[in-house]
Amino acid sequence: MDLEAFGQKSRSALPQAKKLSQRLRKMKPKVVDETFHTLHEAVFEQVDCLSCANCCKTTSPLFLRTDIERLARVFSMKPAEFIDAYLRLDEEGDYVLQHSPCPFLGADNHCLVYEERPKACREYPHTNRKKMHGILNLTVKNTLICPAVHQIFKRLKRI
Repeated sequence: MDLEAFGQKSRSALPQAKKLSQRLRKMKPKVVDETFHTLHEAVFEQVDCLSCANCCKTTSPLFLRTDIERLARVFSMKPAEFIDAYLRLDEEGDYVLQHSPCPFLGADNHCLVYEERPKACREYPHTNRKKMHGILNLTVKNTLICPAVHQIFKRLKRI
């Protein structure tokens, strides 16, 4: 996947995505959820995350305490050692990676800790969650990171 071309395309489509999110806010939450879930299933039948991994290359998930403890065990570390080695506190007081790309991303775009990955990674890009109304701003931002979310928004325009 040409991530540079995707970045240009997604940035140029951002104003439309923002406008669309305003229209979605006026719809019934259940309808928004059902629409996203249907499109999520359709798009992810065609998208291969391993051909991209842009999320792992450019952003950090939030690490919950349970994520930190689980991953620390994987590396035979104490949670404090894991934090010191890999994480920092962001402006909102959440643990995030010190650097991008993710240190657990292999050269083949496979996650080296896939079975133990953080909850935020398991749920990304969040387009199949309940209560999509509450995360529409996040979802619009994710159109800049995830080609699948970008594709979902392209399909949403037709609805």
